[in-house]
Amino acid sequence: MMFSERLQAAINDQINAEFYSAYLYLAMSAYLEDRDLPGMAHWMRMQYEEEIFHALKFFDFMIDRGARVILKAIDAPPAEFGTVEDVFAEVLAHEQKVTALIHNLYKMAVEEGDYPTQSLLQWFIDEQVEEEKNANDVLARVRMVKDYPPGILMIDEALAQRPAPTPPAQEAAA
Repeated sequence: MMFSERLQAAINDQINAEFYSAYLYLAMSAYLEDRDLPGMAHWMRMQYEEEIFHALKFFDFMIDRGARVILKAIDAPPAEFGTVEDVFAEVLAHEQKVTALIHNLYKMAVEEGDYPTQSLLQWFIDEQVEEEKNANDVLARVRMVKDYPPGILMIDEALAQRPAPTPPAQEAAA
């Protein structure tokens, strides 16, 4: 089966989008560190690592199929994000945007009858359900406490417990 140039270009764009996601979450981590919220900053740092793994999963898939990976410039993320609620609302909105990108890639793979890409993208479709749920859960908790400092600090402490993500290579072996 032929791996179409159109689909290869779209996956290269997705690699760029995943690296941008990582960069965005790293910027959010820096912002939250500056606001003395190390637990939330840690959560964002773990999110950064997860997005790097996602980019590499696409990267490795392209290599495995004999395609050329073409890395593009990564846009600078914002430096200011507003309130803690604003930060996590942005996380949820961003994950919803990534979900739409993945769905569009899947649609393209179906149209082209590219079963290996459909298989890869099914993993990402499932992953995006989890990503949106996690972002929504944190946002809901933040909205419950509003700007009440003890509540924000409790959420901060809870988010500090987020474990590091499992790299895709280790995930496959598990």
